[in-house]
This record gives sequence, structure tokens and C-alpha cells, in this order.
Amino acid sequence: MIAAAIYARKSTEQTGVSDEEKSVARQIEHAKAYALKKGWTVPEELIFVDDGISGAEFVKRPGFIRLMNALKPRPLFHVLIMSEESRLGRESIETSYALKQIMDAGVRVFFYLEDRERTLDNAMDKVMLSLANFASEMERERAKQRTADAMLRKAKAGHVTGGKTYGYDNREVLSAEGHRLHVLRIVNQTEAAIVRQIFDMYAGGLGITRIAKRLNEEHVPAPRLSPRGWAPTAVREILHRPLYKGEIVYGQLQKIVRGGTKKRRQRDEKDWIRVDAPDLRIIERDIWESVQARLAKSKGKGRSAFRDQDSKYLLTGMARCAHCGGPMTIVGQDYHRRKGRFYGCSYYKTRGSSICKNSLLVEQEYLDQIVLKSLHEAVAEEMIKVAVEKALAKHRAGEGAKLNRQTDIQRELSLIEAYEGNLVDAIAKGKPMDALLAKLRAEEARKKDLIRELEQLATAGQVASLDEARLKREMKARFADFSSLLDRHVTTARRLLRTLMEHPLRCEAVREGDRKEYRVTGTGSYLPLLPETLAPLNSAQGSCSVVDGVPNGI
Repeated sequence: MIAAAIYARKSTEQTGVSDEEKSVARQIEHAKAYALKKGWTVPEELIFVDDGISGAEFVKRPGFIRLMNALKPRPLFHVLIMSEESRLGRESIETSYALKQIMDAGVRVFFYLEDRERTLDNAMDKVMLSLANFASEMERERAKQRTADAMLRKAKAGHVTGGKTYGYDNREVLSAEGHRLHVLRIVNQTEAAIVRQIFDMYAGGLGITRIAKRLNEEHVPAPRLSPRGWAPTAVREILHRPLYKGEIVYGQLQKIVRGGTKKRRQRDEKDWIRVDAPDLRIIERDIWESVQARLAKSKGKGRSAFRDQDSKYLLTGMARCAHCGGPMTIVGQDYHRRKGRFYGCSYYKTRGSSICKNSLLVEQEYLDQIVLKSLHEAVAEEMIKVAVEKALAKHRAGEGAKLNRQTDIQRELSLIEAYEGNLVDAIAKGKPMDALLAKLRAEEARKKDLIRELEQLATAGQVASLDEARLKREMKARFADFSSLLDRHVTTARRLLRTLMEHPLRCEAVREGDRKEYRVTGTGSYLPLLPETLAPLNSAQGSCSVVDGVPNGI
């Protein structure tokens, strides 16, 4: 019996698409009927679905990822059924490569709308595939432009183009037949009063952190009813939002596709759309201008949100409170009448005890010393020996997979060379040059990536012949260098700590009798320190505790 799989996808853009594309349930139903007619069986676990995901997305598409994973180490099915080619994707290069991977695995691909099998047996098949994917990508771009034009019209008319904004409710405007025409913002008086309170407090001299703490102390509901309460970042965002002064700003960010996934980038400010909306004004102009003047004055004086990259303290940005998940931060001198510098929970400090009860402080220098000591022990000689032995064992086990991958790459390189020849012939015959040149450049870039990967696999294959004793000596020297670097400079130690740790350190405040102490735990991997040709397995663990700011052993 032939096992068949089904892949169904519905895009987020519904304008101008066929009925078949609007429902994954319909696609699955019709694909099952097609399989029954052919005498194929479709197990439920071989139905792969992506509902409401763009055809340009190839990275964050769960159903597609599951489908591709089902091809390894050998396919779980013989046939793949889709309604049409565009269901697999609407980006020509990514779609062609995905189809080739599926067919190289020995799976036949059928489209039930045309009762047709996709083949790549000759040059004409490949040209037809290229043309089909080109048409799908053009349709995606047209749909994207239609959506962008519709959103621009909505923005200029003052209609909602996104989600809900704090301080406002979204109200649908319906046609006589009950269809939604557009969505309008209506001032939510309860939330608007909180927005005014925030602006008044800031204009009156309170800082952003103190405002967040006061709101949490007064149990004011946070945006989206977050159980973590008000954060200084939420207060700061409200103070900067021009909608509160009665101005709609649209088009600050632009969606783009890079590396098979959607991303956003900032547009030039001159391209933003600004629309006056006096009926949405919550903050009077004089208060708005006063607040903006103070924000501009304080800009540059505050600490960067990303300061952990160059912090002079070892654990900032690398440790989190185990009780609330907030980052551990440095508390300055004379905090609560305790002189010196201490690590403490950021949420307790910035959001208040109503969000996190963990008020325990630990002296910064002591905790840094204990963490560094734990790292030194984690890279002891015995740990190095275990790490290298496990890495070598996994490397040997993966030699067969490397050989298979080398064969796949060589096959793909031959296909690319043939396809490039077809593109060159098409250009010579006077076909539209821009699109063909773009495809040629893409194929050339892909070929370079494959050649680079092939070279890396060849290098990796040499590890089996390495002398294990010599390798262990080299690794011992490498780890010794690592240990010495930990003690030289905080910036270097932070970089090495970031390299080793898989997750932030976890700081838990515990009570032992009359004593309060921190128990700090974390896990890491030797992966970054092993040679690239070794496949790492080992992880290092270390823990420490601090009692009232004094080390209490490892």
C-alpha cells in the first residue's frame, strides 16, 4: 500500500485568492478524495498544515518544518499531495529548493487541482517549475501591494490598522448586511485617566521607574492585564506615543523577507504618514510638550537598555531572579543604607514588592568571585577528558550522515550547473534579462554555499585520523588559556561566560534557619570551546550560595 502525505497552507493575505486557498480544511478534504481515487492511504500523522501563514515564510512555518523533517533519515511516505505548487511557497528560490529536497528523497509530488505530477526529469520540467514559482511570487507581491494600499487608505482615514492601543477601545463599523467595513478607535475613559496620571506624574518630576512602582503599589491594572505589573518600559512607551496628543502615525516599520522569514526594518521618518485625530486626544498639548522636553533633556543620561554588552559587572544581563524571572541588576551605593554595590532583582527594584518579594541583596564582588571559581572547576582536566571523548564518539557516529550529505550536495551542484546553463541560454535568446539575471545570481550564491559546506565536511572527515592523546593535550592548553582569561578583565570574562552558558544563571533566595542566602545555578556547554570538527555533547554545571552577601562555599 502506498502511503501519501498531504500539505495544506492558507495565507494571511486573502484578497484576490481562490476559494481553494481560503480553507485548509477544504484542501485536506479534496486531497484525501484524490488519494482515495488513486488507491493511496493517508495516515492522520502525515497531514501537515500551516493555517494563516504567508507563502514567503519558510523558517517560522511549523507544518512545513514537520514535513521536511519527515524526509529524514528516510521518508515516511511515498507521495505528497497538494492543491497546487503555490501551497508549498510563493518565493521562487526557496520553493524550488524545497521541492528538489522532497523529490531527491524519493517522494513523488502531485497537485490534485490539475491531476498532475511535478517532475524534474529534464530541462523543460525545470523551466516549467521556475515559471510556476515565478508566477506565484508575482501574485504574492501583487497581494502584498493590495494589502499595503488598503492599509494606507485606512491609516489616512483614521481607521485602525493594527491591534488595540492602551487608552482606547476598538469598535467595528458594519455594513447594512453585517459585514465589517473598518475599525475605529474610541477613547476608553478608565485607561485614559491612567494615561493622564502617568503624564502628570512625569511632568511633576517623578521618574519613570518611580511611576511604575507607584502604579503597581496602587494595583493599577497593567496593559494587557500583565501579571508582572507595570514595567518602566511600558511607562516610557506611553510617554512617547503621539496618538495621545491626537496624532496618528503610520508606516514607521516596513516588513521585508530575509533568509526565508519575515522581518521588520525602520523606515525613514520622512516616509511616515501623520494624520491629525483631535477626537482621540487624551493629553493636552502643553502637558505633552512639557513631558517631551523633559524626555529630550534626559535622553543620553539614562542607562542603555542593552548595556549588558559592555557592562563593567560580570553578571548583569546574565542572571535572573528565580522567583519572578526578572533580571538581576546592580544596586548602587547607599541603597537602603547599605554601602557598596550589590546584585538584586530588577523587578523588585523597578516595579516594587507587589510584583516580586525578593529583596535579598548580595555583594557584587563576592558573587562574581564565586561564579568565576565555579567556572574554573568546570573546566578541570577530568571534565576536559570526558568532553573530548564524548565529542569524538559522536563524531564517529555521524560519519555515515556526512557521506550521505556529501552525495546530496554533489547532486545538487550538478542540478544547479544545468539550471544555470538554461538561464544563460534564455538570456541569449532575448528573454527578459533582469529576472533571469537575478535568478542566475541566486543560483551562483547557492552554489558557493554548497561548495563551502562540502569543504567543511571534507575537513571534518579528517578528525577520525587525529591522534586522541595529542587532541586532549591541545584541548587542555586551550582550556588553560580560557581559565587565565577569566581573571584578566571583566569584559573578557563576560564574553567567555556568555559563550559557555546556555541559559541565564538562576538566582534563588532561600532561607536556612535564620539565614537568608542566594543559591545560584546554571548550565553550560563546551561546544564553543571544542574544535569545529567535533560534535559536542558534554555540559558543565556549577552552583554556589551566598549568605547575607558573604560567600558560603561551592
